[in-house]
Amino acid sequence: MSAVVEFRNVSYRIGAKQILSNLNLSVEQGQTLVLLGRSGSGKTTALRMVNGLVQPTEGQVLVEGKPTSEWDLIRLRRRSGYVIQDVGLFPHFTVARNIGLVPRLEGWAPDAIEQRVRELLVMLELPPEQFLNRYPRELSGGQRQRVGVARALAANQQALLFDEPFGALDPVTRHEIQQQFLRISRTLGKTSLFVTHDPREAMLLATHIALLREGRLDVLEEPANFLRAAGEEAQAFRACLG
Repeated sequence: MSAVVEFRNVSYRIGAKQILSNLNLSVEQGQTLVLLGRSGSGKTTALRMVNGLVQPTEGQVLVEGKPTSEWDLIRLRRRSGYVIQDVGLFPHFTVARNIGLVPRLEGWAPDAIEQRVRELLVMLELPPEQFLNRYPRELSGGQRQRVGVARALAANQQALLFDEPFGALDPVTRHEIQQQFLRISRTLGKTSLFVTHDPREAMLLATHIALLREGRLDVLEEPANFLRAAGEEAQAFRACLG
């Protein structure tokens, strides 16, 4: 099976500060790789390399077998759904227009866009009749986050990138959206990279966990094996599981 995303000997520094060091990772179709680590471990920098927001100082990041440096960056970003903690919805766009943005830019027919928007709202338990014409200011935090996930899925993007998307939600809403993420991942077989500092979230969502420590890959394991991984950093995160 070929990798959808691959990091080959990737390093990144700003001046004298080393952010990532010799990172080697691959994510295959349908996998969810969780980048786990403390603040400042380099996990968000690694994620942002996948859609070309950051370019490596050394090494290569490949998406669908092609280095990001060789992609047209607009095309690359349209092929990568991106969900962040504050969602980033356009406040003057309705829910329907926010979700349909990339399909519209890709030249989809209006009927196809409307059908896709409705499908995704149903999938994320947001009844279309109630939500199509609302604006982001009229939504709760959890509803905005669901709309953000729908937008990331709208154009059948190959890779989904999540940068601590559920961290600001209350525990009940966070649990509900995590369960929806799992269901969608299994149903659609999407390839996802997911940044978190929460080991419980990592254990729940990941098919593979990459634990970063000071810009280096400390552990790469499936969740069951992560529970037995050696090393001080893995032990520190496991201690948080209770």
